[in-house]
Amino acid sequence: MGALDVLEQPAQAKGAERPETINDFSIVIATVNGSGSQTANNLLARSAFKMGIPVSAKNLFPSNISGLPTWYNIRLSKEGYIARRETAEIVVAFNPATAEEDLCSLPAGGVCLYPDDFKFEEPRQDVIYYALPVKSLMKQAEVDPKLRDHVANMVYVGALAYLLGIEVDELRDGLNYHFKGKAKAVDMNMNVVNMTIDWARDNLTKSDPYRMERMGETKGLMLVEGNSAAALGAIFGGVTVAAWYPITPSTSLIDALNEYLPKLRPQQDGTQEFAVVQAEDELAAIGIVLGAAWAGARSMTSTSGPGISLMTEFAGLGYFAEIPGVVWDIQRVGPSTGLPTRTSQGDIISVYFLGHGDTRQVVLLPGTMKECFEFGWRAFDLSERLQTPVFVLSDLDLGMNIWMTEPFDYPDQPMDRGKVLSEEDLQRLGEFARYADVDGDGITYRTLPGNKNPMSAYFVRGTGHNTKAVYSERPDDWEQNLKRLERKHETARTMVPKPVVDKREGAEIGIIAFGSTEGAIEEARDHLRKQGIEASFLRLRALPLEQTLTDFINAHKRLYVIEMNVEGQMHSLVRLFAPERATDIRSIAHLDGLPFTATFVQNAILEQEQK
Repeated sequence: MGALDVLEQPAQAKGAERPETINDFSIVIATVNGSGSQTANNLLARSAFKMGIPVSAKNLFPSNISGLPTWYNIRLSKEGYIARRETAEIVVAFNPATAEEDLCSLPAGGVCLYPDDFKFEEPRQDVIYYALPVKSLMKQAEVDPKLRDHVANMVYVGALAYLLGIEVDELRDGLNYHFKGKAKAVDMNMNVVNMTIDWARDNLTKSDPYRMERMGETKGLMLVEGNSAAALGAIFGGVTVAAWYPITPSTSLIDALNEYLPKLRPQQDGTQEFAVVQAEDELAAIGIVLGAAWAGARSMTSTSGPGISLMTEFAGLGYFAEIPGVVWDIQRVGPSTGLPTRTSQGDIISVYFLGHGDTRQVVLLPGTMKECFEFGWRAFDLSERLQTPVFVLSDLDLGMNIWMTEPFDYPDQPMDRGKVLSEEDLQRLGEFARYADVDGDGITYRTLPGNKNPMSAYFVRGTGHNTKAVYSERPDDWEQNLKRLERKHETARTMVPKPVVDKREGAEIGIIAFGSTEGAIEEARDHLRKQGIEASFLRLRALPLEQTLTDFINAHKRLYVIEMNVEGQMHSLVRLFAPERATDIRSIAHLDGLPFTATFVQNAILEQEQK
């Protein structure tokens, strides 16, 4: 039986009998990487958002340049849920290599859109099919053959617009946004959309229950990727030097810096007050960052797990020589090269203890677009106040997918440069020891190059040194330094962003998590509540851990640490932090490269609750 024969099956009539499902379903678009589908997919997501419908989008793409399968998941949720769902009601099967698999993923009564020249070997009888004459429409559109494969994606955009009720004006506005008002590109793509809508109106009979309807739930919000938000935050935080080496999924953060810095810091004479440098490797990149920061610049780099590994030696130098600097780690799946284009939270322990010997780094853990922006500037303040590298651990899901967010808040405080002594300060003090703990908080005073007072000079070294930065192998000097660094780490506990806590009255269960898993956890909590199970939630935002977590642990009988890695890395850190409650702190750790779903979180908790 061919695919076209399935269109005559009774499943269509069954679909028509179902009540309408409005603004509460998911669409999966299956295409080939490098086919230009990202333009069409983002257009659909943005159009839904502009219609006021809460939307989330997840791009699952391969790590090669082109040719392998890619899937784009768009979720519409009238209740505002943003987590990935495990099933989608509508599949756009535009990749013949995965068409059978994509068809099998549909639930009964689901919808499949496909080019009419595809033939399914085992077509299902319980789904609704819409065959689209892609090649015929492209011939009629008279698109340049060089662009035809890319513009062909507008066929499924037009078909979905007709079937679901996507407003055509929003599609045109979305194309204008994408192509920055270039009329020729907009008109060429919009022509295919309109031709498909006209064809669908004459040839398709809608027999599915899914529809989009304008809402007002996105008013005052915007769509942005986490890497762009981080770049904007860094710019507002005063970044002047960025050094990097290309690696997925962090490259778009530096791309955003390159895009926004000239616009937000224009100079009338054409000069630039910033530098974005592509280094020869990741070790060189962090070396540039530390050198620039030692000289007084606010400097940063962006990388991922393999790059972090190469930065280890310089990270230890920054920690022990006490030099500021900011490192964004957009986490992906390891070990080794792993899955470069899948998401993970697997760098927690490696980054927290990054270095050789007794090293504990300061780590920020953004979980929203507003926090990606905020930590973009706050990381510089913490780094200079603490005189240490600060690592910001995002992930691919946060960094490379678009998210709804409220507008960002401008930094609420002046730049905190920390304990920097001026020429006048040194003249007044009469002495200066670079590594002397004057205030008892473990944080010493520093000077910057250009300070003309002769006392300002000192050597930076990763070897043993005394309070005056003089090389020393004396046991007492070594122990004194490490004890002071321990005090500084304790001071950091009081300065890092505190967790976000939602404590529910009478809840025996407490959930602990961080980063991009929040959406799945919040939705799972709603599902658990409907089953009579109340759960409080604490979302960590930084390491080292601090008193808020202690209070939360003590307020609940059972704790679940939920994270996207295999070994339960944060679970281990939480149990080290609260050893007296270690047996009550349970791990829900899972990693398959995909963002968590509420179903997984809910079932994982229920399974452990039944033990």
